[in-house]
This record gives sequence, C-alpha cells and structure tokens, in this order.
Amino acid sequence: MIFEETALDSSTGQRTTGLRIIGALKLATAVLLAATGFGIFRLLNKDLGEVLEHVASRLHLDPEGRLVQEVAYWVAGIDRRHLKAIGAATFFYAVLELVEGAGLVLRRHWAEYLTVIATALLLPLELYEIARKPTALRSAVLVANLAILAYLIVKLRQQHRERSVPAVETVRT
Repeated sequence: MIFEETALDSSTGQRTTGLRIIGALKLATAVLLAATGFGIFRLLNKDLGEVLEHVASRLHLDPEGRLVQEVAYWVAGIDRRHLKAIGAATFFYAVLELVEGAGLVLRRHWAEYLTVIATALLLPLELYEIARKPTALRSAVLVANLAILAYLIVKLRQQHRERSVPAVETVRT
C-alpha cells in the first residue's frame, strides 16, 4: 500500500506544481498591472500629446510614422475622466490577479474556483477584442487562458472525485 500512497503524493505534487506555476504567472501579471495603473495615474495631470511626443523621441520613433500617428489618434480621445476609469479598472484587475495568484501559490482551494470563474467571465471580452482587431498577442492570451481554465477544471473535477470516493482501509498482514 506504500505504492498507492506514493502515487497519490506524486499526483498531489503535480497538481501543486501546476497551480504554483499558474499562481506565479498571476502574481507577475498583478505586478505588471499595478505598475501600469500607477503609470496611468501619473498621467492624469499631464498633456498626453506631450507625453507621447516625449516617449516617441526617447525611443527614436518617427513622429510622422504610422505607429506614432495611430497612438496619437487613440490618445486624443482620452480625457481625464476616462483615464481615471482606465486606471481604476487596471488596479481592480491587478488586485484580482494578486488574490488569485497568492491563493494558488498557497494552495487554497477557493483560489482555484475564483480563477476558474474570473477567467471564464473574461473570455467573452477577449473574444470580442480578437473579433474587433485580431493580433497574435490577443490570440496567445486567449489560448493561454483557455489552457489554464481547462487545467483547473480538470483538477477540480479530479479533486471532487477523490473526495466523493469513500476511503478504503487497507489490512496489513
């Protein structure tokens, strides 16, 4: 029966490793989103056109180039109220990712459910963004989130089956 215990421990270890990897990715995303949120709020009292011009010159981009012009067009439509909303949404998402990531790294069962629910709820938005303007990055994010979602659902179902099977005591002779 030692073999059965070892097999169970190794499957738990695999489950833990996968959850910790997903948790670490969520924590890294939380840090990037928080930094982005701080950057957005630092822009509140600045002229976005001047900031864009400064960034373009620091990156040695052609101010008349297509990329700079597209960003300038997009930035022109953002007022202070919208910038605050974008910043607040960025911080909210950072907190969600932080909670999910910390919970997964600490192997909290609720974090698995939270991650499944949050990821599933955001899939329609990702699909809309891909339909609106498909890019390789958006598609990669969608595929990664679908893989995480599938992995967590499989693990949760396995855990549910393990809990619902009554424990069988082994007789040692």
